[in-house]
Formats: sequence, C-alpha cells, structure tokens
Amino acid sequence: MLISATRTRLRTIKHSPTPANGAFAGEIDALSAPFARIDNRDQLARMTPAFKRALRTEFDLGSLLNKFCPVELDTGEIALFTVDDYVRSEQIEEFERMVRARGRTLARPARVVVHATLLLSIVRGQITGETLRSRRRVLMDPVKSSMAAAFHDIVAWGVRHGASDIHFNVRMAHPESEIRYTVGGRYVMPERFRGMHTSTLMEILAVAYMDIQGGNGAVFDPMTEQQGSILHEVEGGAYMLRWASLATDAGASVTMRLLRMDMTEQPRDFAQLGYLPSQIQTMERALKAEGGAIVLAGVVGSGKSTTIASMMAAIPPTRKVITLEDPVEYLIPNALQNSVSRSLDGTVSNEFDAKLKTIKRSAMNDLLIGEIRDRSTGRAFMDLASSGSNLYTTTHAGSAALIPDRLASEFIGVSRRLLSTPGILKLLIYQTLLPTLCPRCALPLSSLFERRGGEDGSPDEWRAYAGRLQELYGLDIGRLKVRNPAGCASCREAGLAELQGYAGRTVAAEMIDPAVDDDFLRLVRDADALALRDYFRYRRRTAFDHPDMTGKTAMECAIYKASQGWIDPRDIEPRFVSFETVQMRAKHAGAAARRPMRRRRLASGRVPALLSRRRDSGRGAAS
Repeated sequence: MLISATRTRLRTIKHSPTPANGAFAGEIDALSAPFARIDNRDQLARMTPAFKRALRTEFDLGSLLNKFCPVELDTGEIALFTVDDYVRSEQIEEFERMVRARGRTLARPARVVVHATLLLSIVRGQITGETLRSRRRVLMDPVKSSMAAAFHDIVAWGVRHGASDIHFNVRMAHPESEIRYTVGGRYVMPERFRGMHTSTLMEILAVAYMDIQGGNGAVFDPMTEQQGSILHEVEGGAYMLRWASLATDAGASVTMRLLRMDMTEQPRDFAQLGYLPSQIQTMERALKAEGGAIVLAGVVGSGKSTTIASMMAAIPPTRKVITLEDPVEYLIPNALQNSVSRSLDGTVSNEFDAKLKTIKRSAMNDLLIGEIRDRSTGRAFMDLASSGSNLYTTTHAGSAALIPDRLASEFIGVSRRLLSTPGILKLLIYQTLLPTLCPRCALPLSSLFERRGGEDGSPDEWRAYAGRLQELYGLDIGRLKVRNPAGCASCREAGLAELQGYAGRTVAAEMIDPAVDDDFLRLVRDADALALRDYFRYRRRTAFDHPDMTGKTAMECAIYKASQGWIDPRDIEPRFVSFETVQMRAKHAGAAARRPMRRRRLASGRVPALLSRRRDSGRGAAS
C-alpha cells in the first residue's frame, strides 16, 4: 500500500467491483481501478513508500502533463498522480500498459488523485523528494511540528480575512514582536497575535523557511535579505506566499505576499473587480485589436496582478496564450505559463533571454510579461510590441499618462520614438484599490456634523469639508456615505476596529487609449512631462456623478463611487491628494489660462484646443 499503518493513511477508493468477464491478468480495468487521494503537501510528505521524483522527461506525455504525471517512489515503483477528471480515463489505462511494457512495477494502488495546483507544482519541479523529506522531518519533530502548525494558523487567519500581505516584524531587543496584516489596504495587528514572543516568532520563521523555493540561503538568516516562495494549502485552497525579508536595525522584517493560486474555476470579471461599464467597453475594444501593448500600472498592492490575470482569462480559447512571470502568481485557464526567477538585486540569468527566444518561435497570439522593470524586460517589450504580437504587462507608475515616462526611464530604457509610434501602445491603465462601505451600516455624511466619539474634527470643520466637495465636484451631499466605526453584525471584526464598517475593496481606475489620441503620442515623443501630468485636465465630458469615465482620472472615478454611496470620501485623499490641493490646483490653472504665454501655447496647438474652454456638460470646478 502507498501509506503505512503507522502514519496518516490515504483513502483508497474502489468505484465498482471487477467486471464479471474480468480484465487481462496483471491489469486493472480503468473503470474499476482503486485509487488513493492526497489532499495536501503534508499528506504527500507522509506518504509511504515515499515520493522520490517526478518522471517528467522519461515518458513523452506532452500536453497531458497538466492532467497526470508519473512519479517514482523510493521503492522504485511508479505511481500516477492525476486530477479527479482523469483518474478513470483511457489515457491512464494506456499509460499503465506502457509502464508494464517497459518492465517497471506499478504501485498498489497506482493512481493517486491530487488537486490541480499540487500536480502543477510536482510537474514544474517545485516539489521534490528533497523538499518532502525536509517537510517530513518537520512533521515528525514535535517542536517543529508545533511551529509549523502556528505558521499555518497565521496564514489561515490572513486567508479567511482577505489579507494581501502578512508582516512578521522581529524586534530582537524586545521580548515581544509583531505579526501584522494588510487587510483592505490597512496595516493592522489582530488581538489574536498580540504578545508573540520574539524567540517563538524566530522559530516559526525558521521552520517556515524550510519550505522555501528559490530562496537565497539554506536556512533563515535574520541578518540577510532573503526572498523566495512557499506553497501552502488552507481549507482546500492552494496559495503562494512570496517571501521578502529586510534586515532592519531592530531585526528581521519578513513580508509575505499572499496569492491564491487556483484561479482556473471562476476568474473575477472586470465588473466584479470594480471597473465601470465605459471602462469595460474600452478594455474589450483593446482586447479585440491585433498587435500592440496593454500596460497596467499602479503601486504595490493595487491589484494589478489580479486584473491582468482576469484580462488574460478573458482571451478566447482559440488563441494561444503564453506568460513569462516572476513567479507565476495565478493559474490562468488556457495559458502556457512560465516562471523565470530573478536574484535579490533584480538581475536575471540567461534563462530569461533563452525563454524569450523560444517563446517567439512558439507561434503564440498573446504574451504576458509579468512586469517591465529593468533593461532586460525593457528590451523584450521593444522587441515584442513592435513585432505585431499582443503584449500584456504591468509596471509601477503614478498615473496612466506617466506610464511612457516610466518605460522610457534610464532603468528600463524603452525608446520614446517607439512608444510614440501609432499601434505600439494599445491601452494604458492606472488603478488603485479603495475600501467599500458596508451597505448595511454606512452612515450619511451629515452624521459628521454632530460631535461623535472617536471622530476627528469639529462639526464646523466637517461642514466645511462637505462644502469643499460640493464646490469642487457638484455632488449631492445628501447621497454621500461614511463608514460606521461601530460596524454591524455583517462587518464587525473582533479585535480589528479599523476594518469595521467596510466590506471588501473596489478598483478606481483611469485609462488612455493612444489609438484614438494622436495628441497624447506627440506629448510622449516630446517628453513633455508637465503636459503629461495634466493630461486629463479638461478632458472630462460628463458630470462627476455620471458613470461615464471617459476623460476622468482615477481620483474622479473614486469621486463617482463616493457620489453613489459606495465608498467613504475620506478614503480618497490618502490614495491621491487632498481635496484642498485639488482646489488650489484648479484656481492656479484658471489663473494660468489667462496669462499671455498660456494663451500663445493654446493658439499654437501645443496643448489640445479643448484646454481653451471649460466644458459646461459637468458640474463642479475640479479636474
């Protein structure tokens, strides 16, 4: 049997008795074959006979490798790891015959069902006999096992509460250290993990690092910057933890980005992410166009990876999609995904260039490069974007209009002449994430006009705040909502008062479609940074409380969502600029437009002519 009686036993399942007419001697009929099931990596580590290696190259399985993979056990027997849909397939039966024909021995039972993400990790070599032996030693050691259980509890809390990051802040000079989470964009510390002993946290991190993949260093070293990734299962879901440690003066600070791996079943569509109908229409139009690059920008933690994975998942299955990522974060249906690791200083080996050359000969229709952030990926961008391929990527930039500046920077080195060539930049998107109000307990903005415990500002200050919103954006103050700090039964979190009154997050985004805007391409060519910064000014064609986002900034997208009572207007300023700054900019722009030099620029056509007149289709003075 695959599992010994002294350890956790796999469930062996037989669907039906052997048919009356029987199968050939020594063979098991595909419809009646018993099989075992492995639900997680810990069960795989406990398996007896033990997993030795995946036989990825010994048998020519081609595309079937994502459905089943033969593995060798330490006894020399062969087991077939497969997904549920293939455990009784004719392909499995035929493969068993092939194994016997080669004189190899099949394990009893030979078929082992695993979930798709675990199988993918085995096929890619992310799970090996060595890593499983290390995991097994942890599970067999009572102390290490308790540390592993504590780590699982920490990760599971983050999963259940929708955390994007887990932060382990070790304070070597203090008896206690911190465990914090980024939840809804907020940096919070649950009561559950307060008072964690520093020595215990160090042990937890040391045990967790034993499962690291692609890490620099065999063991956790708090005095060294380290990175890597950990595969972890929580409540049947597969997650990747991207480990990044910083050696601070106080001690190690380890940040783990929490990524859900199995996006194959229900990728979130653009509306679910928070994109509005006019924005979705723009994206769909760009996805239909042949050639050019769609570039998505935002700060760290702005949801770029989730959005671009949803974008790739929306590509029809009749197109060949390939990705080149560091590392693969989400499983994308119908995509051939590739991980290329970088060192801690961001450099890449020859593997990236070699992989790129192979991909170019793979007759793909669409290619995702996870992020453009250095000269190597910059060269790849220039090559692919000018070759007629459909290219999708992300970068770090402060707005959609500043994406070309980022790509043309000395760190990346994309040619401005190329960027300003029609057809190269197909769509530029900038997005951020804002917390959404709990619809059950959100309060009217006017509730701030009365003194309330725990609220900063006097009633007069909040009335002035509301007046500024009305003056800038022409909003109906009666429709605005704010967070209820007390929360309600549907949003209340024990020990996390900062999250009460909220219910998830939504995208606030802005878009530029260079295919229909030659003026923008001229600004890119001329490197006119000031004009690019002010690109959206006066391009708005509808009121701020209108759902059409054409010509509106991401901040104005957030304003629209506040006008509908979906988000608290007080959450907008920390992500963008203060409303007072917007007011000052509007006054300065009005004064500048009346100056002779400004008028000469308008007359010369250097700035689009629509800057010379204010559209009266929308209310309010802000831009």
